[in-house]
Amino acid sequence: MRDPIYKVEKYKDIKDMLKKTGEKYADRPAYLFKTEEEGKFREISHKQFRDEVNYLGTKLIDMGLKDKRIAVIGENCYEWGVSYLAVVTGTGIVVPLDKSLPENEITSLIKRSEVEAIFYTSKYDEIMNKIKQEGISKIKFFISMSNEENKDDIYSIKVLKEEGKKLLENGDNRFVEAKIDPNVMGIMLFTSGTTAASKAVMLSHKNIVSNLYDIASVIKLVPEDRMLSFLPLHHTFESTVGFLYPISSGCAICFCEGIKHIGPNIKEYDITAMISVPALFEGMFKQVKRTIQKQGKWEKVQKGLKISRFLLKLGIDLRQKIFKEIHQALGPNLRLLVAGGAAMDPETERYFNDLGFNLYQGYGLTETSPVVAAEDDKYRKVGSIGKAFPSLEVKIEDPDEQGIGELMVKGPTVMLGYYENEEATKEVIEKDGYFHTGDLAKIDKEGYIFITGRKKFVIVLKNGKNIFPEELEALVNKIEGVKESFVYGKPEPDGDYKICAKIVYDKDAIKEKYNIEENKEITEEEIKEKLWNEVKKVNKQMPAYKYIREITVTEKELIKTTTQKVKRFEEIKTVI
Repeated sequence: MRDPIYKVEKYKDIKDMLKKTGEKYADRPAYLFKTEEEGKFREISHKQFRDEVNYLGTKLIDMGLKDKRIAVIGENCYEWGVSYLAVVTGTGIVVPLDKSLPENEITSLIKRSEVEAIFYTSKYDEIMNKIKQEGISKIKFFISMSNEENKDDIYSIKVLKEEGKKLLENGDNRFVEAKIDPNVMGIMLFTSGTTAASKAVMLSHKNIVSNLYDIASVIKLVPEDRMLSFLPLHHTFESTVGFLYPISSGCAICFCEGIKHIGPNIKEYDITAMISVPALFEGMFKQVKRTIQKQGKWEKVQKGLKISRFLLKLGIDLRQKIFKEIHQALGPNLRLLVAGGAAMDPETERYFNDLGFNLYQGYGLTETSPVVAAEDDKYRKVGSIGKAFPSLEVKIEDPDEQGIGELMVKGPTVMLGYYENEEATKEVIEKDGYFHTGDLAKIDKEGYIFITGRKKFVIVLKNGKNIFPEELEALVNKIEGVKESFVYGKPEPDGDYKICAKIVYDKDAIKEKYNIEENKEITEEEIKEKLWNEVKKVNKQMPAYKYIREITVTEKELIKTTTQKVKRFEEIKTVI
């Protein structure tokens, strides 16, 4: 446990957070939307946003939904945030659903969660109509976040807000005066995985506001900041860090129009902060590096890095001036980047920070609301996930001779448990309150945490040596022309494992590296041969027992969750 860097307010619950910060930042923009006129934005103020939450919540209670479970599914949008908060701050229990699940899984989770109403965007019209017609759920109210009017027993969120406003103006204060119990389930979230395997995580208001306090106490957002919302809002990382935290800080949220639009959106909205998965930042870094090399300016940048590092030791920071061209290309005022969800390549992190961007690596799980640790405005060490947050205690269970063991977490952000699954809850939460993360880690003398791999993914060789696939993947991913990789152990007849890698390649990057003309074809066998030569160079950096002995190559991306984590158990089926 460590001390906070900044003095910040603690909130009793999410409703308390909205009320106090709403009074403080009432006139500041909470959301920005592009208009037809370039550089001009439509704004929704923090006051208007909170007013609309109150209108909708008032109407939901009027519809008989007090203390009921209500689902939200859809692309990241303003209505998603209004719906989520209208449920959780006075109506009932909110159930955010993964927008990328197939129809059968969406239907299954709706049944399992026993929701009685659902908010959804037009993308899900067909699925919802089918559920409605078949009468296979408890849903009484289907609410469109896209429709302008009520139609065929489908309610419009716009109409509900208007009706709620009238109720509130006529003295219906049931929602605004609703009392919140911060210690009971307010949010039900399903973990990644197949429907049968996914567990329903029970989070309370106390869990969430404790995490908000921890984040704000070590990483500073200011009201002038503009946050780009990119990761799916149903996921706790985006919901807590990319939605509730900026709302509590008086910032403005801008919605990304898609992965291909990230670069333009950063510049159009003049984004100052964003959170994402490491793969995105690594992709941005590779693109910047490739562009600089094409322009013949890489040596110049290297010299600039040496100068800026020397000046930083003297307390002089000229990074933005020295690398002005790069800042203009990525985003002139982009200052804060937070990566989570997977391990970050240390080289990427080092370069971003050397160039004058604050790139922090964080770590968390749905079960911990979510952030457990992060690098921050004071404590940073490349390759680590920073130190544990102020309100949390961490320890390593059964460390080996290298100090590596399972990371355990205790504190107010740890979930209440898995819904209707006492056995699974007991497996991960000890009687003393410590939670089993399932991740292997070590903690150095200064308290920095280093994640070494996922406990269940470790490859154990016959000689007792442990191999962490993530460690080898990080090295393979550095090879020019490699988009991503998947390292696994192939069972051998003698009971041991052969270390193999499946590599997703970038054909254009490989052609560029080996000076192959654009219109000239290169076969997959030729690509495999070139990449295998590079993998052999990687092997020389490691002890022999870690050598990658075999590779396969493909252009098809790896199977992933919506937060871009590789589904290893699904991926292994494609190679063994």
